[in-house]
Amino acid sequence: MDINSIKRNYGIIGKSIDLNRAIDIAAQVSSTEITTLITGESGTGKENIPKIIHSLSNRKHENFIAVNCGAIPEGTIDSELFGHVKGSFTGAHETRKGYFEVANKGTIFLDEIGELPISTQARLLRVLENGEYIKVGSSEVSKTDVRIIAATNVNLSNAIKNGKFREDLYYRLSTINISLPPLRKRGEDIQLLFKKFAVDFADKYKTDPIKLDDEAIKLIQDYNWPGNIRELKNFVQNLSVLEKEKNISKTKIAEYLTTKKQNLPIVKLKIEENDFSEREILYKVLFDMKKDLNHLKKITDELISENKINKAEFDENILQVDNFYKKDNKQKEYVLEQNLSLIEHEKNLISKALSKHNGKRKKAANDLGISERTLYRKIKELNL
Repeated sequence: MDINSIKRNYGIIGKSIDLNRAIDIAAQVSSTEITTLITGESGTGKENIPKIIHSLSNRKHENFIAVNCGAIPEGTIDSELFGHVKGSFTGAHETRKGYFEVANKGTIFLDEIGELPISTQARLLRVLENGEYIKVGSSEVSKTDVRIIAATNVNLSNAIKNGKFREDLYYRLSTINISLPPLRKRGEDIQLLFKKFAVDFADKYKTDPIKLDDEAIKLIQDYNWPGNIRELKNFVQNLSVLEKEKNISKTKIAEYLTTKKQNLPIVKLKIEENDFSEREILYKVLFDMKKDLNHLKKITDELISENKINKAEFDENILQVDNFYKKDNKQKEYVLEQNLSLIEHEKNLISKALSKHNGKRKKAANDLGISERTLYRKIKELNL
């Protein structure tokens, strides 16, 4: 099957070289039993590649099971993957099959593989090496014949350095590595996807599809799209629902993108932590702090312009504060007051998300841009 046929079958829009290469590799490896690792940022459509591989493989008539490793709590993930026997833990009222048993002879797709606990990684490595696993609470070795495809949006090399991912498992998973490009590197594909989503939402809401002028098209192509295709789709949906005028100008697009930048900032920081989900929370916290500082600056400028503050005295005070921090040239970080601490901001963000969705963790996690498992751990850490 050629690349264009595959795209039509799976509703994949775009013609960038990197996208075509990823699909071509998926088609080539489908007839083999090679374990494949799919990498790329969140929202780039990594979930389509395992479906393509499975549908073109000799296992296409068997089960295909997709598992989001990040959405399963650490305490139950072994049971979910490998099954358990009756009485193995509280609540285990009967023996249960795991995904590897159900997917026998078929394909299992492990999404967010970087979220797997180290102990579970050891069990997975055994499956990869000889197809063996042991159910939770059992001493009997079971066998499975599955093809494993994994995906991640985190840097596994960094995770290995930080002791969060097994190096031997990484090499077993990444026999073939398929990398999906971020939307910002797909050029004209952004316009094609916009048009596709515009038509889809027009059909859904029984209205005319929105259209962009040339300057507006240039603007969306220059935007960074940190949330990739998922973000673009939400963006088009908002325009389709909220805008009565269907011919969208550059000015209107700029208004929406400015609002998006305020809510989901793009901050370039050198952070060694490889959990990109937690990084998103940090970005939001830092942006909130920046907004507070900008607001304070605006108020100060107004007071100076109204002669309510003596500018010379104000500048002198600023200079004294600046000199205070320059006394120790080795000081690299300033201690913030308690009410500006990252932990408090993080706690407030999570509390608001949980309250907004009436305690439903899955929706709250989606709102925060993190996995449900990460949110579950944060709730425990912050005693929420």
